Amino acid sequence: MNEQDRENKDVIDEDLYEEIDEEELYELVQEEKRKAYEQERIDKEEQKVKRPFPKWIFWLIAMMMILNIVAVLPNTFSIPAIDFLITSAKLSTDEKVKTYKESVVVVEAGESKGTGFAFTSEGHILTNHHVIEGEKRISVGFPEDGLFGAEVTASYPEVDLAVLDVGGDELPYIELAERTTFEDGEHVYFIGNPLKFTGIANQGNVIGYKALSDWNREVLMLDAPIYRGNSGSPVINNEGKVIGVVFATLHDNVEGRVGLAVPIDYYHERAEEGNQH
Repeated sequence: MNEQDRENKDVIDEDLYEEIDEEELYELVQEEKRKAYEQERIDKEEQKVKRPFPKWIFWLIAMMMILNIVAVLPNTFSIPAIDFLITSAKLSTDEKVKTYKESVVVVEAGESKGTGFAFTSEGHILTNHHVIEGEKRISVGFPEDGLFGAEVTASYPEVDLAVLDVGGDELPYIELAERTTFEDGEHVYFIGNPLKFTGIANQGNVIGYKALSDWNREVLMLDAPIYRGNSGSPVINNEGKVIGVVFATLHDNVEGRVGLAVPIDYYHERAEEGNQH
């Protein structure tokens, strides 16, 4: 910068300040102070926000939450019950199981809650007789298609089965096997509403037939995690067809705790008899 430029600069600066009287200059200074104070306040607030949260407090809270959960779980679910939730989450990623789940419904009849499944596209539901026994108001809930009122169209208490009709159209359904056939230890799926959950998919194996003292015919015995609310769950083979309907559990002297299912043959026999009358 040459001397002429400096002179010009000085002139410009002087001209600038000469245009401001003392009162205006005082206001300017006060405004700058206010800005400085405001910036200082903002900086302090940011420092407070950025201050790291003490790790020991975080771990203390986390530990207390874990202890509370551990204390509550045994009163609600057993360890095997927790395992079946994990298994269900894994199975629910399978495309076949996803399709099966669309046909499995929640059946509510009075205070009773159980499972059922559609076996026709018109909304004919198969469930256990004991789930709907004595109730006049029955509702059926599909996972994707919503809630329906249902009527009992057939009841077979001697084999603990009942048929409901929701009067639907183009509803998802699972095909019934013509006969209950299986090999010892054959893998099966079943889907239901155990405990306080809905749409829980699980798997097990067919042990074989089991004679019960209060039944005239043998039922299927399953090595499977079955709980209250699974009544009416379809037992589905690897071909995607229903070979049985879950209705109870039992402590077997040899196999331990097992699930019991009504062979689908028993439904076909009763339905055929009804058509002949």
